[in-house]
Amino acid sequence: MTVEEWVEGYRRAWEQRDADAAAALFSDDSEYRTHAFLEPHRGRDGVRSYWTEVTSTQANVNVRMGRPFREGERVAVEFWTTMENAGAEVTLTGCLLLRFDGDGLCSALREYWFFEEGIKAPHAGWGE
Repeated sequence: MTVEEWVEGYRRAWEQRDADAAAALFSDDSEYRTHAFLEPHRGRDGVRSYWTEVTSTQANVNVRMGRPFREGERVAVEFWTTMENAGAEVTLTGCLLLRFDGDGLCSALREYWFFEEGIKAPHAGWGE
């Protein structure tokens, strides 16, 4: 799987709120960090459990992914997501810092994000 295919799979899994599809993008021993000060979700089961919980309040999810930046097995990619969360329109933007194994699966993910009320459009040059 290429980086671009992985990013597209992540986007699609989020829009479809598909925890199984998300978990399939990660290695069995992966670490998924949603916050710098919290313990990571570990392995595919950890990713599946996290995604099941976090997407349960989301609806009408629209995810845009930027162009990935690569250096060896490390990748950074921005995301810009608009959705309804618990009935409120919101925008969630951020960046995924990824590390891949030899099979093209993600072995480590760290994310940094910003959450705003209302639907906001990306600024010029976003995702490049």
